Amino acid sequence: MNIQWHGQSCFQIIARREKNSPISIVIDPFDESLGLKVPKLEADILLITHSHRDHNNVKAVSATTSGSSPFLISGPGEYEVKEVYIQGIHSWHDEREGKERGENTIYTIEAEDLKLCHLGDFGQKELTEEQLEKIGEVDVLMIPVGGVYTISAKEAIRVMSQIEPKIIIPMHYQIPSFRRAKAKVEKKETSSTPKLNPPAGGKLEGVDKFLKVVGIKSIVPESKLSIKKKDIFGEEVKIVVLEP
Repeated sequence: MNIQWHGQSCFQIIARREKNSPISIVIDPFDESLGLKVPKLEADILLITHSHRDHNNVKAVSATTSGSSPFLISGPGEYEVKEVYIQGIHSWHDEREGKERGENTIYTIEAEDLKLCHLGDFGQKELTEEQLEKIGEVDVLMIPVGGVYTISAKEAIRVMSQIEPKIIIPMHYQIPSFRRAKAKVEKKETSSTPKLNPPAGGKLEGVDKFLKVVGIKSIVPESKLSIKKKDIFGEEVKIVVLEP
């Protein structure tokens, strides 16, 4: 299985199937008004965690097969698509049960005997017992750490300790291109131009703050994570930072 991060909460996962061709899963493609370039993405399955523009650019993702569309999942439920089992779990985008920013969907993805969990824009202080039970044991956790419109680095530690994954990939944090591109976007906006609803990427905390909280002085980002079930062993949790 290969996992790539494209910035914000956007991932592409390529999973192999026993007797069939690989399957592509894309999660949370963003709109370019965020200040990041949208990569060319193809998917068999497209997951959307919530309706904000930095997570739901469905039009940016084409199907792997000409003349068709990706299988779209945009909310809670259980799904089995092309030998991949996906579960959407309801959660909140804020600490006030959606009163500030609405709902969010957590996704678990099972393929190649691995279980992944993508938290989306999770904004609760911690997971509920019901959410934890549905999530279950996790091999790879994709967790927001940038704060502002979702959990911060310190709050992420609590959620990580609840889930106890084998591998952690931080997401939804400040990257240098946010500041440059966002400044250009804001310069073009007028009073009649709708602002990002939310977030404004330039306000997020950087990944360095998260690494400091977990006690890591420095880490070399990887272009992608290539992983098999046999690669996961031992009790030590591994943190992987991916290049956007």
